[in-house]
Amino acid sequence: MIHAGNAITVQMLADGIAEFRFDLQGESVNKFNRATIEDFQAAIAAVKANKEIKGLVVTSGKSTFIVGADITEFGDNFAAGEQAIVDWLMPVHEIFNSFEDLDLPKVAAINGTALGGGFEMCLVCDYRVMSEQAQVGLPEIKLGIYPGFGGSVRLSRLIGIDNAVEWMAMANPKKPAAALKDGAVDAVVAADKLLEAAVDLVKQALAGRLNWKAKRQEKLDAIKLNPLEQMMAFNTAKGAVLAKANPAQYPAPKLLLDSLQAGANSTRDDALKAEAQGFAKAAITPQAGALIGLFINDQVVKKTAKKYEKGAHPVNQAAVLGAGIMGGGIAYQAASKGTPIIMKDIGNPQLALGMQEANNLLTKQVERKKMKPAQMGETLARIRPTLSYDEFKEVDIVIEAVTENPKVKEIVLADTEKHVRENTIIASNTSTISITRLAKALQRPENFVGMHFFNPVHMMPLVEVIRGEKTSEEAIATTVVLAQKMGKTPIVVNDCPGFLVNRVLFPYFGAFDLLVKDGADFQQVDNVMAKFGWPMGPAYLIDVVGIDTGVHGAEVMAEGFPDRMKPDYKGSIEAMYEAKRLGQKNDVGFYKYVLDKKGKKAKTVDPTAYEIIAPFVTGEKREFDSQEIIDRMMLAFCNETVRCLEDKIVATAAEADMAMIMGVGFPPFRGGPCRYIDQTGVAEYVALCDKYAHLGKAYEAPQMLRDMAANNTKFYG
Repeated sequence: MIHAGNAITVQMLADGIAEFRFDLQGESVNKFNRATIEDFQAAIAAVKANKEIKGLVVTSGKSTFIVGADITEFGDNFAAGEQAIVDWLMPVHEIFNSFEDLDLPKVAAINGTALGGGFEMCLVCDYRVMSEQAQVGLPEIKLGIYPGFGGSVRLSRLIGIDNAVEWMAMANPKKPAAALKDGAVDAVVAADKLLEAAVDLVKQALAGRLNWKAKRQEKLDAIKLNPLEQMMAFNTAKGAVLAKANPAQYPAPKLLLDSLQAGANSTRDDALKAEAQGFAKAAITPQAGALIGLFINDQVVKKTAKKYEKGAHPVNQAAVLGAGIMGGGIAYQAASKGTPIIMKDIGNPQLALGMQEANNLLTKQVERKKMKPAQMGETLARIRPTLSYDEFKEVDIVIEAVTENPKVKEIVLADTEKHVRENTIIASNTSTISITRLAKALQRPENFVGMHFFNPVHMMPLVEVIRGEKTSEEAIATTVVLAQKMGKTPIVVNDCPGFLVNRVLFPYFGAFDLLVKDGADFQQVDNVMAKFGWPMGPAYLIDVVGIDTGVHGAEVMAEGFPDRMKPDYKGSIEAMYEAKRLGQKNDVGFYKYVLDKKGKKAKTVDPTAYEIIAPFVTGEKREFDSQEIIDRMMLAFCNETVRCLEDKIVATAAEADMAMIMGVGFPPFRGGPCRYIDQTGVAEYVALCDKYAHLGKAYEAPQMLRDMAANNTKFYG
C-alpha cells in the first residue's frame, strides 16, 4: 500500500499503474470535506515520493464517484467574508493543481455520480472514462454560487466557452452520451469494463499512442480564441444566460461569466484567481445563503420522511375516488411511478374525463421523448376505471378526491369505509376541510389521514400529509411512504383549517384585498410581487387558482381564524366572484384570458375588472411605493407561517420553508419565509410589524418573533 488514509488509498495494480481510490470512511458517499482535502494532499505527496508509479487510475470505492463538496461546511467559510473565502479557496486550488501537474498520465474512471467538486476532480485528470450508468455535471449555480475548485477554468478550455457556460448555467447533470458528444469525457463503457478501459488508456499514454501531455496543456493555457471570437462567444453566452436569470435575483450566472471572461486570456493559475474572486463575490450574496439553505432544508425534509418507512405497511394497490382533473392527475402520478390504482366515480363521463387527463399527460411524456409508447401503454394499464366498489377489498389505500364540500365528502368517505378492509388507509385530498371533522363520519378514524396534493398534480412536488386528532402513526407513515413512491415530497402537518400552505396563503390574499381597498392598482401589486420573485402576482394567482375556490377557502379560514382572516369589508376577490368572474375557469377574473398562438391562455387587461372593483375602494387611488407593497404582502404571509410554528402545525422552520417553496412558489432565492425573516433581521422584521400593526391582527408580530428578537436568535444558524 502506497498510501492508506481515511478518504483515499493508493496501491499498485500492475505495469507501474497505481489505483488512486476515493473511499471516505464512515460515509455512504465520497465528498470533498476538510478531511478528504487533507488526505488528498497527503496522497499526492505519497505518489510524488514513489518512483515506481508511471500512471494513475482514479477510482471510487462507493456506488457514486464523488458527489461534490460538503455543503454543510460552507457556512463557516462563507460567513468569514469575501477575502477569507478567496484565502480558503487558493490552497485548495494548489492541491488540485499539484495533482494535475504530476508528471504522469492520469485517468478518471467515473463509475457513478460525479457532480460539482466530484467532476472538478475528474477535470484535473488527463482523461475521463465514464460508465454507462454514470452522470456528471457542475450544478453549483443552483446553490447561488458556481464551480470553485477550478471547474469553470478547466471545462471552458476543454469543451469551449459556449458548451461550458451551458453546462454550468443550466446546472443539469449530463448523461454519458451528452458528456461524450461535448468532449467532457473521452470514452463511455459498460460498468463492468470501466477499470479495464481506464487502465488501457493509461497504457496507451505510457506507450506514446496518446499525447497526454498535450491534453493536459490545453487546460494550462489561455482559451484558444482570438479577441473577436471571444467577444462573440461571451456576448452570445451573456444574452442567453441573462435572459433566463435576472442578476438581481440570481447574481451567480453573471459573476460566472465575468470571471470566465476575466481569465480567458490567462494561464491556468491566473484564471483560477479570477474564478476564486468571482466565487467569493457570489458566496457572500444573500441568494447564495438562501439557496444553500434550501438545499440543506431539502435534505432535512427527505430524511424526516425517510424515518416513517419502518412504520408503514406496503401499498401494492391504491384507489382514487373522483375522476376529475385532480383524480386523473393522482391516478397518473401513481401509475407512472409503478403503483396500480383503481379510479372510481359515479358515471362513465366522469371516468372518461379522468382517463383522458392521464392519457394527455402520458402523451406529452411520449412527445417529449421522456417515455416510449410501450411504457405509456403499460402505465395506462395500471389505471383501472370503475363505477363500483367490487375490487376495493384488495386496496391498501384509498385517496378521496371528490368535490370540496364537507357533506359530500362525509357521505363518500363513510360509504367507502364499508367496502374496504379494516386496515385500509383512507386519505382525503381536501385542501381546507378539517381532517378531524371529516373523521367523525368514519368508524375507524385511526385509519383516516389527509393527503393534500397541489394542482397540477404532475408538476407540484409537495404533498401535505395531515394528522387528525385520531390518526394513527401507521396511517401517517403509510401515506408518507406512498407520497415518496409517487415521486412527491411529503411534509407531515397537524390539523387546522387550511392546514399549513393554505392557512398561510389566505392572509396573503387578504393583504392583497386590503391594498386594493386602500387604493392600490392590482396590476401594480402583481408587477411588484413578480419582480420580488413570485411566479405570478396575487391577482393573477387567484385567477389561476379559481376565484370561486378562493372565496370558499376564505370562508373556511374566516371561520377558523376570525381575528385576522375575517375582514369587516367586502374585498375585490369577493366582488369578482359575485360578478361571476371565476378567473381562468371562465376566462374572466382580474384579467381577461384569450388563447395565444400556442393555444395557452394569456392574460390581458380588462377595464371591466376596474369597474367591478371601484365601489369597494375606499382609499384614494394612488401608486404605492414598491417596498410598502412588499412589506404589507410579506408580513401577512410570513407572520402566519410563524404562527403555524407556534401552534405546532408544522414541526420545523426547514419544513415550513420547503412547504412554501414547493406548494405556492415562494421565491427560492429568498429561501422561504423563515429564511426571509432571518435575512431581514428578526428585530428589524418585528419593527416592520409594529409599523403596520394598525392594519390588523395579521400584521402584528407573533410572540415567537418578539422572543427571538429579545434573545437575538434566528431560525437558522
